[in-house]
Amino acid sequence: MALSFKLILWLLVVCFGIPTNGEGQCYSNLDIFKPGEKVTYHAYYNWGFIWINAGEVTFAVDESSWQGQPAWHFKAYGNTYKAYDLLFKVRDSFDVWVDPHSLQPLEFYRKTNEGSYKAQHHYLFDAENRVVKANIRKPDRPVKDTVFNWPECSFDLLSMVYQARKIDFSKYEVNEKIPINLIVDGEVHNLYIRYLGKEVIENRDNRKFRCLKFSPLLVEGTIFEEGEDMTVWVTDDLSRIPIIVEAKILVGSVKAVFIDAIGLKNPMTAEVMP
Repeated sequence: MALSFKLILWLLVVCFGIPTNGEGQCYSNLDIFKPGEKVTYHAYYNWGFIWINAGEVTFAVDESSWQGQPAWHFKAYGNTYKAYDLLFKVRDSFDVWVDPHSLQPLEFYRKTNEGSYKAQHHYLFDAENRVVKANIRKPDRPVKDTVFNWPECSFDLLSMVYQARKIDFSKYEVNEKIPINLIVDGEVHNLYIRYLGKEVIENRDNRKFRCLKFSPLLVEGTIFEEGEDMTVWVTDDLSRIPIIVEAKILVGSVKAVFIDAIGLKNPMTAEVMP
């Protein structure tokens, strides 16, 4: 159960959208979302032939401030349901403060609380010198304080979620690879996402949506094998809301399923009405 929840949070952050490395402009200010937006998902884990709904993940945008300047606060919070807390309690969070005009990240926090496992990631972004100052704390490991280069068009996991929702898919052909740069564990990973075209998808409450479909390249690790064993469907409209995210893992598979969205800047016109 814990594994499924942790992965759902990762899948949604990685797959909420695609950045624009190849378009020559990273920090455009398109009118895609606004403070007050909140999107919620169920987290499922496949156990044999049964899909188990173990928790929820929520993404939200708030107006805020950072070191005395206006900022937007992006956040992704997740928890197991109380019925599963006795088996394995999960309370995970991602927070990032960004410039409200460019969406360039200013400061990032990630707190992991899964059973007895607790970890923290903290990044400070120095736009003038193009470096990131990172502090990473994990159990049974020395505290990692590091400074690394911050290439243009590279994002932490959560600021990528929102920066990415401006992509113009009409510029890409089916099966074309789109490069992405993710900052994870104090390192920049050069990956890609393969665009798979358009498809109508139905979620678990029988709602249907016209979607853009793609598959990201995964980094090999303790959970994933290297490859494209993940599929994502996002609404084919100006909201770019992920409807379903599926992925194979070393044992079983996981899925995130859209529940609801409020405070959207643009309506979800991709829903196919009866």
